[in-house]
Amino acid sequence: MLQPKSIAIIGASPDINKLNGRPLHFLRRDGYAGKLFPVNPKYSDIDGLTCYPDVASLPEVPDMAIIAVSQKLATNAVKALGEKGTPVAIIFSSGYSEIGDEGAAYERELLDAAKEHGIHICGPNNLGLINAFENVTATFSQYADQPPIAGPVAFASQSGAFGTGISALARSRGIGLGYFVNTGNQADITLVDVLMEIADDERISVLSAYIEGLRDGRELIQLAHKAMTVEKPLIITKVGRKAAGARAAASHTGSLAGQDIVFDGVLKQHGVIRARNEEHMLDLVSAFSCCPIPNGNGVAFITQSGGAGVLMADRAEELGLDVPTPSAQTQAKLKEVIPSFGSSANPIDVTGQFLADPKILSESIKISLQDPNIDSCIVWLQLMHGHADLLVDIFTDVKNSVNKPFIVCWIEAPEQALQKLRSAGICIIGATERSVDAIAGLAQYGEARKLCASQTSAPEHVEILDTTVPGVAVPTMTAANMLESMGIPLAPTLLAETPEEARTTAEQLGYPVAVKIESPDILHKTEAGGVRLGLTNADDVETVTQEILAAAKAYNPSASISGVVIQRMAKPATELVLGLRRDPIFGPVIMVGLGGIFVEILEDVAFAAAPVTPPQAEAMLSRLQGAAILDGARGKPHVNRKALVEMICNLSNFALAHTEIAELDLNPIFADNKGVVAVDWMMIEDAKN
Repeated sequence: MLQPKSIAIIGASPDINKLNGRPLHFLRRDGYAGKLFPVNPKYSDIDGLTCYPDVASLPEVPDMAIIAVSQKLATNAVKALGEKGTPVAIIFSSGYSEIGDEGAAYERELLDAAKEHGIHICGPNNLGLINAFENVTATFSQYADQPPIAGPVAFASQSGAFGTGISALARSRGIGLGYFVNTGNQADITLVDVLMEIADDERISVLSAYIEGLRDGRELIQLAHKAMTVEKPLIITKVGRKAAGARAAASHTGSLAGQDIVFDGVLKQHGVIRARNEEHMLDLVSAFSCCPIPNGNGVAFITQSGGAGVLMADRAEELGLDVPTPSAQTQAKLKEVIPSFGSSANPIDVTGQFLADPKILSESIKISLQDPNIDSCIVWLQLMHGHADLLVDIFTDVKNSVNKPFIVCWIEAPEQALQKLRSAGICIIGATERSVDAIAGLAQYGEARKLCASQTSAPEHVEILDTTVPGVAVPTMTAANMLESMGIPLAPTLLAETPEEARTTAEQLGYPVAVKIESPDILHKTEAGGVRLGLTNADDVETVTQEILAAAKAYNPSASISGVVIQRMAKPATELVLGLRRDPIFGPVIMVGLGGIFVEILEDVAFAAAPVTPPQAEAMLSRLQGAAILDGARGKPHVNRKALVEMICNLSNFALAHTEIAELDLNPIFADNKGVVAVDWMMIEDAKN
């Protein structure tokens, strides 16, 4: 599909103003070297090419077909192409799942026909693809009104119109797209399939995508692993972050937007860089296609404006970047070239004096990037129209002299300078905070690459289960045995069926103890009056057990009650929560967060898809807003992070070993410098099991 040697165009037209006339026009205009077979019974030839009445009349089997006919005719076209032996077809036709249930039925019919006749389809509701290297302009997109310019960036989009807009914006910024592919409704071939194939193309160094939803997030994880393996950054703009956007995305593509916090966590886990919007994505694409990857988070700001320097430094710290003070040796060298009324600190103010002496700017950049604590830099300028050629020479010299990334933030740069800098492979961004965001993306990828270096094999495929069926609570002691067998530490807990048995069980465990109702029909025990804490003698345990059993029967008269669980109370410590659930897109995902207000009000949690490696678990903890609490705060001891990481990884292994478990909450977990222990848990089994 991406590099066809011959293309049939079903429904071809000589009218280049019509959707079905544009692909043939573009392919011939751009010099596509393969064979072209227009198919339309209305014409005997189109622009000097033989036009065939039907697919059966074609003189040979085309590598690819473009289906540019109405929805009513598309299925028969797919059948005919399959019978001819064509391996793949792009389907422009619309009126399928994007319009609702009736259209979805037509789409299933289309896909069934494709499978039956052995042909893959890209679409429907698709505007095609461009391979600018081989001049495969197989599209009706307005982006192709100008001949595409090949470059090291591949861009795939689920949205045709928005994808066209992003591609046009890329061209206006001098970003060459080697590939632009729209996958439409993805009845068969998906955006992930396309990028998996493109990732092997040595001419491509950056992969990018616009995504509205996914059916199988595990395929995206496989793509992320491949992209990391071939050292090509994967940049994704994913919409549907909030409820309204998720609904709109689902109705547009028929895919699930999913819970955004899960999606975001999985992207971070696997080294995918997420862009907020199209501008941010193209800033990142520009940076990755021009700059080497930094070895760390230290960034220097070189500017002629103190105010711009402060703004950039603020943004850098918001994004977790370091703004280190240059070493004494570096500052001494800077002072030799910067005027006395400038600044050798960070931000570094070179003043406007460099216009009289260009070495002030060029040497300041080079000296700064020699500092071992500085991994990248941003050079900030404004206007300078009368000095554009001088600045281009300075930045070109720096580009050829350093091996660390630097970005030029040039406010209102003249167009001629922009073109020259882009031609020289220099990343230039025209807004202050956006330039910092781009550097942060480079640093994030650099850290992710180190994190993923230890993972040599691709993550295993995991079946995505239907999570819409209500589950069944697993008895506390059964759940405890399952968890402990996987190395998850729990507070000592035993079941007592009667008040008298509760008395002896408490004596056996040792005080103080907690008493909790045990019933698969009462999940929220506190609401039912089914939890009492801090009991210190046998008489109280027996009395409280009687009260809890009575309260539970009053709360839910039909509940099946097994008795109570007696648990030796753990010493209070830093509270965390740990959980597992079956995500409809990514399958088993692990959640960790700080307890109390952090999880209830601030929703301070991090997600990752199982399996979770120890470095990934450590990264999850570092992403928490309250991560500093784990290192000790307000007189509390630091948390044994090694034990907590081990617990996260063991829960991840549990998730893969017990596919019948739909949900699990370990809440709270007490953690101190000695270790971690879960003191309450709720496990839900998939009802279908």
